[in-house]
Amino acid sequence: MDLNPHRDLVGDLSKAVKAAGLRMGLYYSLYEWYNPQYLENLPGYVDGHMLPQLKDLVTRYQPDLLYVDGEWDHPSAAWKSEQFLAWLYNESPVKDRVAVNDRWGKETRSRHGGYYTSEYGEVNGQSTGEATMRHKWDEIRGIGRSFGYNQVEDLDDYLSSDSLVHTLVNIVSKGGNLTLNVGPTAEGLIPVIMQQRLQDVGNWLKVNGEAIYGTTPWRVAGEGSNVRYTRKGNTVYAIAFRWPGERLVLAAPRLGTNASVTLLGHGKPLAWQPQGNGVAITLPPRSPEDFAAPYAYAFKLEGVREGKNPQ
Repeated sequence: MDLNPHRDLVGDLSKAVKAAGLRMGLYYSLYEWYNPQYLENLPGYVDGHMLPQLKDLVTRYQPDLLYVDGEWDHPSAAWKSEQFLAWLYNESPVKDRVAVNDRWGKETRSRHGGYYTSEYGEVNGQSTGEATMRHKWDEIRGIGRSFGYNQVEDLDDYLSSDSLVHTLVNIVSKGGNLTLNVGPTAEGLIPVIMQQRLQDVGNWLKVNGEAIYGTTPWRVAGEGSNVRYTRKGNTVYAIAFRWPGERLVLAAPRLGTNASVTLLGHGKPLAWQPQGNGVAITLPPRSPEDFAAPYAYAFKLEGVREGKNPQ
């Protein structure tokens, strides 16, 4: 408000996000790299600067999510994280709904927090895998190698639309969420290449979103490098990263006699038959007009059971 735009940018954005029916989240860096008070007097910085700022952000903008970062130099006790979180969950105006991440001290990441955070595929330097499924987790990364806009990045530094969709599907199959950073330029514009990537992912989700939104992990995350599973109630979705050809053979699902299989975006029931303890699905003829976003193919399996397939 005091410099440059003379506008409350966080407030304007929060109002616009909430008016669109979305949840608003705020990012806050616990430390400030070159703040003399942080470098010379950590307790004074925490008590006189950091905690008042955090409480002001929560009270003024009432976010549904608070994502803190920059915790790794000091333990949570030095940051007084326990003190702030006690206020957040007992006294703040968002105490009954706010979600927080796990970056509250150098000992807390992937150990404490409402949800764990991985970064470019890693939690504490280790690749995300089965352990992260026991707790809610979130993968955060940029479309490119940088979190924000980097003017020296070229095409090879950006994930392709295929890779973005595959990244999203892989994370969701393991019970995770994807936070994808979109960095504006100095002029406040979203780079065209980022717009194009988001448009492609959005087009894919228009067709296949029911296999992503509101789903949970199935009993297996996937098969090999090509298939990932999600589930919603009694429905299982098998998402193939590549077009399988004339048949898709799945080893994990066992279908009952009254089961049905459809391809999202195609609509018509597909023929299937038992194959061992799995299932073989006959695919429809493929033409470019049938698949507006051909980055992955979601098969909806209704009537999946745990026993062996009927012979």
